[in-house]
Amino acid sequence: MTNILENYAQVVEEKNRKTGKRTLKQVFPRYHQLDLVRTILDDVGQRGPGKRYLIQHSAGSGKSNSIAWLAHQLINLRNPIRERGAQDQVADRSLANASGCDGKPIFDSIIVITDRRILDQQIDATIRQFMQVGATVGHARHSGDLRKFIESGKKIIISTVQKFPFVLEEIGDQHRGHNFGIIIDEAHSSQGGKAAAAVSEALSDPEDTINDALEKRMAARKMLTNASYFAFTATPKNRTLEMFGDPYPGEEGKTKHRPFHSYTMKQAIQEGFIVDVLKYYTPVNSWYKLEKIVDEDPMFDKKKSGKKLRHFVESRDHAIRLKAEIIVDHFHEFVITPRKIAGEARAMVICSSIPRAVQYYRSIKTYLQESKSPYQAIVAFSGETDVEGSMMTESQLNGFPSDEIPDQIQEHPYRFLVCANKFQTGYDEPLLHTMYVDKVLAGVQAVQTLSRLNRAHPDKNSAFVLDFQNNADAIIEAFSNYYRTTLLSEETDQNKLHDLKRELDDAQVYTPPQIDTLVDRFLAGERRDTLDPLLDPCKDIYELQLDEDAQVAFKGNAKAFVRTYDFLSAILPYKDSSWEKLSIFLSLLIRKLPAPKEEDLSKGIQDAIDMDSYRVEKQERMNLMLQDSDAEIDPSPPGGGGQKPQPELVRLTEILKTFNEQFGTLFTDGDRIFKRIK
Repeated sequence: MTNILENYAQVVEEKNRKTGKRTLKQVFPRYHQLDLVRTILDDVGQRGPGKRYLIQHSAGSGKSNSIAWLAHQLINLRNPIRERGAQDQVADRSLANASGCDGKPIFDSIIVITDRRILDQQIDATIRQFMQVGATVGHARHSGDLRKFIESGKKIIISTVQKFPFVLEEIGDQHRGHNFGIIIDEAHSSQGGKAAAAVSEALSDPEDTINDALEKRMAARKMLTNASYFAFTATPKNRTLEMFGDPYPGEEGKTKHRPFHSYTMKQAIQEGFIVDVLKYYTPVNSWYKLEKIVDEDPMFDKKKSGKKLRHFVESRDHAIRLKAEIIVDHFHEFVITPRKIAGEARAMVICSSIPRAVQYYRSIKTYLQESKSPYQAIVAFSGETDVEGSMMTESQLNGFPSDEIPDQIQEHPYRFLVCANKFQTGYDEPLLHTMYVDKVLAGVQAVQTLSRLNRAHPDKNSAFVLDFQNNADAIIEAFSNYYRTTLLSEETDQNKLHDLKRELDDAQVYTPPQIDTLVDRFLAGERRDTLDPLLDPCKDIYELQLDEDAQVAFKGNAKAFVRTYDFLSAILPYKDSSWEKLSIFLSLLIRKLPAPKEEDLSKGIQDAIDMDSYRVEKQERMNLMLQDSDAEIDPSPPGGGGQKPQPELVRLTEILKTFNEQFGTLFTDGDRIFKRIK
């Protein structure tokens, strides 16, 4: 208990950025947080630096606090002191120093990396409040900060992954050889081969003198032996498991990987720390009828036409308006009237694109005004978009700065947050209760998006999802991988690299002397305009001597080789410089290779049709049940290649007949579009 009171229990201050009001909040560790930190401290104390730890903790598990407690206590972790006799104290001291039993800190600095601005600020504030001495914490916001913080003795340094590879390059040689603890938030998105290379090159031990530039590049790819990695994620991908997970023997001699520590979605739901977002999942089906408006009967590519027709009907103002009415009416009837979250519930609308988000925002806003609702909507997207001929930002549409969105959505009268690829990850808002999805979701993206609703609140006991695009089977498949502990079924087959290299060599686009010459110039730091003349002959062979299928295969294999080698070279003891050279060469060549010219045989189909009828129907509410067992995922396939798909040309009448049979139903006169327009 005294250990908990000293190292975990805190009274932290929370400040409302909009009002400036400060409140005090008592923080006490949950069991899984206490177990995580203690287990890691024990393991690091025994093993020392150099191990990789994967922590699979569910969204809503208190990850910011876990990271803060872990960083705070890792920096205070010391090597044990070996007992020494008085007579041979000098000899024992030198033995102790050589074996890591000198009582010195195990880590010189702890570096916390996050790839999300909101969480970056949150972790910074949390760590500062937990540390008794705030001067020991530094936030590397600008180039050179990391070097300055290490020189000034900062023990915990926080940085975003976007800045991390660049600021690490500025660390002087005098700082290499120190021991580092690297805590990575959301490891699946913030740790790739190139980022690992930047980390390793900046923090590696100067005793490993590497004179050759090629060998230095290869060494830089390796995971550091003088650093421990602590990778946090709720949704580990296959490469994350293979890079950071604990290996263990599987069947038929295969090596599997699992997290070092897990706190599953199932546990978090059962213990009431998050809400089950699948308990009230409701699909919404759209029904269409299209008609031909041209006299002739042209032919189009069947597969591409189907996708264009679906996009055509779902993006029409009439369709958006009907769905906006469903969203607003549902929110008032099933969220506001029953006073969900004590009448403070908010909703999020997930859109497939920025133009679609603006359509929804304006339709919802208009319908709220027409129905005399007291509530308003906010739109969230990055950059600018065309709104009736003028380029506008989210700030111009909302009437307030972008960085105020998280605060504004908490205040009256804002209740709807309409998003396009924003706030779908890393956004922590307990007042979110209902989500309206009009975007195809799959895999990790589906889990991360719907999990925005799962944050607990004292007055929150449910969450609703209305889905216009996905079905229950797809959502169950996505969540099943992360409901319990996620395991990797086997490691990536490194022999696939041999197969890819052989297929690339057989295409005869390049020669070994061309690779050697280009890599020599590249490593010597020559400019791109001196490298291009070496790549242009290869580009000419690709364009003039390979047919379309061969071009697709070569470019696909080249991308697969670079991607797979970048990953495997970080965790396997590759020492073959020819593979490193080929990776460098292909990385530069890929950028110059044009995609095979592909004629769009579905072009013009939207001009030849119109929407006759449209209906949207809410289906039965479902409680989606997930399988109660650990999930195994397969390694990422290294294969590339492929061939150009062959179009299937079909008459327009046949395409419309098939489409209407698939998405049609019995329409009433009220469903007909032209009557409403006229």
